[in-house]
Formats: sequence, C-alpha cells, structure tokens
Amino acid sequence: MDSARRTPKLYSMKLQNTSPMSPCWHYDVFLSFRGEDTRKTFSGDLYKTLIEAGIHIFKDDDELPRGNDIPSELIKAIKESRTLIVVFSKDYASLKWCLDELLEILDSKRTVDQLFFPVFYDVHRDDVHRQTGSFESAFVRHEEQFDRIKVEEWRRVMTEATSLDGWEFNDDTNRCESEFVQRIVMNVLHKIKRKLFVAKHPVGLDSRVEELKMLLKGRVDNSCVLGVYGISGIGKTTLIKEFYNTITHQQCFKNRFFS
Repeated sequence: MDSARRTPKLYSMKLQNTSPMSPCWHYDVFLSFRGEDTRKTFSGDLYKTLIEAGIHIFKDDDELPRGNDIPSELIKAIKESRTLIVVFSKDYASLKWCLDELLEILDSKRTVDQLFFPVFYDVHRDDVHRQTGSFESAFVRHEEQFDRIKVEEWRRVMTEATSLDGWEFNDDTNRCESEFVQRIVMNVLHKIKRKLFVAKHPVGLDSRVEELKMLLKGRVDNSCVLGVYGISGIGKTTLIKEFYNTITHQQCFKNRFFS
C-alpha cells in the first residue's frame, strides 16, 4: 500500500478560540428524554451527532433499569455534567421517572450553576410551561395517584425549566429536523467552549499534527479548507480533532466555531 493511501481524507472546518473543559466536569452533556417517544428518532439522532462532534455525553432513557427512586449513580452523572439538556415530548410528563429526573436536574443546576437547555420536540413551549394539552391529562392522572405536594413540585420545576432559553421544533417552526439537530450541537459547542474529545489514549499524533501545521504555515487568513485523504479506519477524524485542539489552543484561528 503506498503512502498516499495511508494519509488521512477530506475534512472542512471553521474554528473558534476555545479552552479546555473544566476539570470538575466528567461529562460535557447530560441528555434526558422519554425513550419511548424519541429514542429511535430525534433524541437518538441528537445523541449520535453530539458524539460525532466530539462531545462527551451521558445519555439517560428508559432502557436503563427503573425503580421507585432515581439511583445515586444517575444523580452523580447529572451533577458532573457541564450542560443539561432535557427533551420535552408529547408523553414526557406521563412518566414519573422523567419528572423525578427533572427535579434532580433543576436542583443540580441551582446548586452547581450548570448550563441548562430545554428542547421542545413536537410540542409547544406553552403547553409544557402551563401543563396544558397532553401535559394536562398526564397531570390529572398523577393527581389521582400521587401526593398533592409531589405533583405540585413536578408542576413547579416544569414551569421553571420551560422559562429558560432553549429550542423548539414543531409544525410551526417550518425547519428541517436534521438542521435543527445541527443547530443544537453547534450551540452546545459554542457554549461549552471546550476542546474536542479525541481518544482516551491517543498515540503518535504529535508528529502528524506538526505536518499539518506546516502545510498551513503562512496561508491562514480568517478560514481555510484542509484536505486529508486515506482509507477508512486509519484515524482521519482522530487526527483532525487533535489538530483542531492544538491550533485553537494556540489561538491560530479566532472568532470561528466548528461547522
């Protein structure tokens, strides 16, 4: 196999000066959603796209073992996540687990001062905020089954969560779902201002990064396109992520973010 085939493939990027993730955060994002509603659709696509963008993420859905209480391991993951994203879907409020998890998420945000973003998928913010529509019927059932104080607590945190800035996708938004996912990922990358996750134990990247830097020496203005080619599985993406981290750390590029 010749050397050209072993060289990593085309990749395009725009960059912004970033700083490493704070050492107190174990995850960049904690993603919470009702799995039965969106696991195989929106939330699954969002999770995949966040991972592909190099974001270290903890995903919770109802495939995980469920008991009466939120386990301590899950609470720990919430507190150790820089950004908390909750996907509100039509049947979100029907599940006690989701509401209890939302309580833990908002309590953590108030205590640790994390970033929090609600996502309204195929629902209107007002219905979630005021618990009307499908949310109203869910809370009517909860009032028949659970303590009134607990139900009022669920209502309070749902109103609090939906009062914060987030993203809305429904029939009124007139936007492509894949573009909506990309918009969320881009905003998360911009907000957390961190390096891309490369690998737990990267090996042999330094010399390759230096080669790429030499190719761009004296040719960088506001943005550029770098072509990298090679067969599948030889580390093209890993190399580019490390290259991105290196040049942004050295402030070679400014006022741009990954796209």
